[in-house]
Amino acid sequence: MDAEAAARAWVEGWSEGWAAADPDRIAALYAEDALFVSQPFREPHRGRAGVREYARWAFEDEETLDFAFGKPVAVGDRAVVEYRALLRSQGAERTLVGVALIRFGEDGLVSEQRDYWAMEDGRREPPSGWGR
Repeated sequence: MDAEAAARAWVEGWSEGWAAADPDRIAALYAEDALFVSQPFREPHRGRAGVREYARWAFEDEETLDFAFGKPVAVGDRAVVEYRALLRSQGAERTLVGVALIRFGEDGLVSEQRDYWAMEDGRREPPSGWGR
């Protein structure tokens, strides 16, 4: 398994799934027994079905106006990917910025993912050099 190629496929799949608000496209990136922690203090989502349910919930709760992923950094069976999005929730714009810590199985599917993120009201531009 090539973690760099798996990370690029993860970015591509999330980009396609997010743009289309398609939880099935996102869930397809994860192993059947994957562990997905969408925020450090939330209960984990388990398995591909848990990831699908999380994505469905997230897409229903917020309108995505724009999003981007940084260049993945990969080593061994792991990758780190920055992401940011401009969302509209309850009539207000909010900026989401986060990082995904991902572990891939031998098949290139996500076996574990932990996200750490922050959200601020309003439109926040990325700092110089973001995503490299």
